Amino acid sequence: MSAPASSMPPPVVWSIAGSDSGGGAGLQADLKAFEAFGVHGCTAVAAITAQHSLRVCRSEPVAPDLLEAQLAALAEDLPPVAIKLGMLGSVDNVHCVARWVDRLRRERPLALVIDPVWRATTGAALAASALREACLDELLPRATIVTPNRAEAAWLLGMERLEAHEVPQAARELRAAGARAVAITGGDAREPGGDGLAADWIDTPQAQGWLTLPRVDTPHHHGTGCVFASSAAAALALGHCEADALVLAKLATTQALRRGYAAGRGAGPVRPGADFALVRGGLPTLHPDRPTWAPAGFAPLQPVCMGLYAIVERAEQVESVIRAGARAVQLRIKAPGGEGLRAEVRRAVAAARAADAQLFINDHWRMALEERAWGVHLGQEDLSAVAPQDLERLRRAGLRLGISTHSYWEVCRARAEGPSYIACGPIHATVTKKMPWRPQGEDNLAYWCHVLEESVVAIAGMDEERSRQAMRCGAAGVAVLRGLVQAERVDETVARLQAAINQGAWLPRRAPPARARPTLAGPCAARGDSWTEPLGTSPRSVER
Repeated sequence: MSAPASSMPPPVVWSIAGSDSGGGAGLQADLKAFEAFGVHGCTAVAAITAQHSLRVCRSEPVAPDLLEAQLAALAEDLPPVAIKLGMLGSVDNVHCVARWVDRLRRERPLALVIDPVWRATTGAALAASALREACLDELLPRATIVTPNRAEAAWLLGMERLEAHEVPQAARELRAAGARAVAITGGDAREPGGDGLAADWIDTPQAQGWLTLPRVDTPHHHGTGCVFASSAAAALALGHCEADALVLAKLATTQALRRGYAAGRGAGPVRPGADFALVRGGLPTLHPDRPTWAPAGFAPLQPVCMGLYAIVERAEQVESVIRAGARAVQLRIKAPGGEGLRAEVRRAVAAARAADAQLFINDHWRMALEERAWGVHLGQEDLSAVAPQDLERLRRAGLRLGISTHSYWEVCRARAEGPSYIACGPIHATVTKKMPWRPQGEDNLAYWCHVLEESVVAIAGMDEERSRQAMRCGAAGVAVLRGLVQAERVDETVARLQAAINQGAWLPRRAPPARARPTLAGPCAARGDSWTEPLGTSPRSVER
């Protein structure tokens, strides 16, 4: 098991599912996924199957009183932070599990992830209509996340099949049935003339869209759905929000498919590993409209290392930091558009052009395009408000694009547009802007710099020493706002920051953690221990 990040014991996650005698799916697959995430997995056997790599020979649910006894024993000593449900086998077992979920939730927050097993990959039907109704009536209203593939989603909704264009609406219907979040996985869907992508539609309180990676073409895919659902449960137990948990589940499942192997004459098992989230360039994209991978990117930074990235609020300050030596500047004016704003942008563009500096305009992309700025910086909300054709206009005009991010799903959303850089923050707490995000810290920054092929800019709470350490983490740039706009001597402040940044670039590179720690409170984050909290922070909203 991976060593925990603190002295606290790892969170406990239960799997209530079927036992696979072939060792590839069900409880056996769930325990492998729990091990990869470093959580403690417990099992309650709800059904027993006789199966191998070619087919399920027999399946029997356990008696409800036996399932009850298993859950009671676990609850006495190993209460869960999250539960993953797989094959329950009978309506009575559904009743039993629903009662226990309610009982446990009276004591503490509890995430519930449901993998609605309908048919094994070997072809045996494992659920009847009564079981379907029980799932809809008793489990979905209690679900934190439900993770059907397309065939299972169609079964839940009483449809014969589910086409790609119907998937978003199906997810909305499953959320309307009570699930807090839905992921309709696409591993079982091979469209005629497909483009080699594996796209899952996620619909969560944080984000909706196609979560996409290249398809892993392998015959050894037994247990894929189990690993996806149990990975999501483990990520929730570690404090991640639903959208981030699904990104981590996608990463873990993709790596498990790559490491699948033959164990019999049929489909072999997948095999998750603890390094699943460390593949450089391996994060999925998240696009609200279409599955996409390797989009036509925006022009790169020149040079790639930005160094000091000065963020200021007036054209006069643009001129001041440029005179002091800054060559990457952002004009951040939050006021609405007008002739006064245009005059500020025009003056700032002229100053940057005269000094051969890179000037990014925050938010006001139309004006940046019209006044021929070097680039545009967009936050996540601003990105959502820009139409795809307008982003294409910016790209074709040669503007650079920077996008703010705070967590896994936002990084994936940014990657879908092929930006020139990705700003990761808040690295440290500041008072510039109130946000619900916990500070990421330098360990998360080192992680993003390791896994992202895009240039990474560190933002929020930067001073000289923090700028030095940000460069040691691998950042291409360090964004500073308050320290510059409030400086009495801008020239001296710029010189000190640049010196620290140059020093940090030559320090030994900081090693990344196995995964980024959660930055937005998830459904399990109220545990009150340090396992789910970045070092030196608390669960309250931070200020940036």
